[in-house]
Amino acid sequence: MREILIVLPLLIPLLTAMILVLLWNRTRLQHLVTVLGASFYLIAVMALLFRVQRDGIRSVQIGNWPAPFGITFIVDLFSAIMLAVTGVIVLAVAIYSLGNIDARRSAYGYYPLYFVLVMGISGAFLTGDMFNLYVWFEVMLIASFVLTALGGERAQMEGALKYVALNLISSAIFLAAVGTLYGVAGTLNMADLAVVLPSLEHGLMSALAMMFLVAFGLKAAIFPLFFWLPAAYHTPPAAVSAIFAGLLTKVGVYALVRVFTLIFVQDTTYTHTVILVLAALTMLIGILGALSQKDFRRVLSFNLISHIGFMLFGLALFTPLAIAGMILYTIHHMIVKTSLFLGSGLVYRLSGTYRLEKLGGLYTSQPLVALLFFIPAISLAGLPPFSGFWPKLALFRAGLGAQQYLVIGIAVVMSLLTLYSMIKIWNQAFWKPAPEVDVDIKVDAPSWKLQLVPVLALTLVIIALGLIPEPAFQLAQKAAYQILAPAEYIGVVFAGGN
Repeated sequence: MREILIVLPLLIPLLTAMILVLLWNRTRLQHLVTVLGASFYLIAVMALLFRVQRDGIRSVQIGNWPAPFGITFIVDLFSAIMLAVTGVIVLAVAIYSLGNIDARRSAYGYYPLYFVLVMGISGAFLTGDMFNLYVWFEVMLIASFVLTALGGERAQMEGALKYVALNLISSAIFLAAVGTLYGVAGTLNMADLAVVLPSLEHGLMSALAMMFLVAFGLKAAIFPLFFWLPAAYHTPPAAVSAIFAGLLTKVGVYALVRVFTLIFVQDTTYTHTVILVLAALTMLIGILGALSQKDFRRVLSFNLISHIGFMLFGLALFTPLAIAGMILYTIHHMIVKTSLFLGSGLVYRLSGTYRLEKLGGLYTSQPLVALLFFIPAISLAGLPPFSGFWPKLALFRAGLGAQQYLVIGIAVVMSLLTLYSMIKIWNQAFWKPAPEVDVDIKVDAPSWKLQLVPVLALTLVIIALGLIPEPAFQLAQKAAYQILAPAEYIGVVFAGGN
């Protein structure tokens, strides 16, 4: 019974989704259950993080089948951190959705699908088995595809079709890689693979590693596999874009980290050099794409891609400081990107458009909204004293230690261009004179407050991570040491969770 805490991040969204289906046409009750479900989820994942920090890695074997034969759920500090940040984002977006999702989308099942998506994300962070990782990715894909298409508008449908088509290709490659891996190793349990694969032929393992790099790289939107993301993330409502930007690509990053630190570590000179090159190209191409856009959310989407490169940079360096910086950067980016996409929804509600040339004057009319965009924007660029500065500093130090001066140079240029792209949005949407628009909004309406409060809360988290970085960085360091010394992870799985 003690290990029920490990599966609560799956059970809570599943039960919440089931209750929401039963309350299909009862909007007020759906809203109440949504907030309660998201709140219980946050409490559960925070309790799980505390438990893992205190007692170490924990696992549970479903059906009491011993590893590697049963279904393994395992949580170390890295997965616990990812779940905890997910809990913060899930609650913030749930509250925001109450003011952002209209009655039509609600009637189509937005709220049950939201929690199905959360369940898929949680399963991906918790699973200790490669095939079940594939299953949880498919749960995420189904829920996210419907959420993208929900409402039936033409632009949404086009974005949804591009999104699902490319992710289905990713799933096909993933499944082929899983089948090949099972054929050569005879197991799909991650801990068992970490024991078995070092004895196999390195050339074959490197080829398999590239298959998984392509599969997870598509889901993480790395170069050159990112083109589906800008086409999909700017079409749905802001709440959907925010949960996607904050969480979905980070599940792909999590999978890359897990696979290339635990399973495919036989030839890191080759595999991690490839990852390093892709990191640099992802940074560079992503930010150049952002500079060429004139739509608020497309700028944010390309910025999202470029900053995935920073996470790959930490993974490629494969040192304790680099992995710790990567984890801290992932925490920062999840919260900042969610806040920026939610903020774009506030701008849209005030102006009725996402086109930058049609925006303006919001600094004068809505100074609080302007401030709530400005803080995460400069944090994304890495300016002190906000949350983006410290993980970049750690990654730069790790890069200097590894003598990766060219990649550091690209990262510095990307950071400066990120600042420029954020200034571009600020100037167009907030600073220049307001154009004449015919949008009627009551800023004291309950729905407006439901949208404003979560953005304010996430902004306060960004400030706190910047002003008091030490606790989060120490946690990231402990997680990095666990990742780079996988003996405890393997031992816990085969010991049945203790």
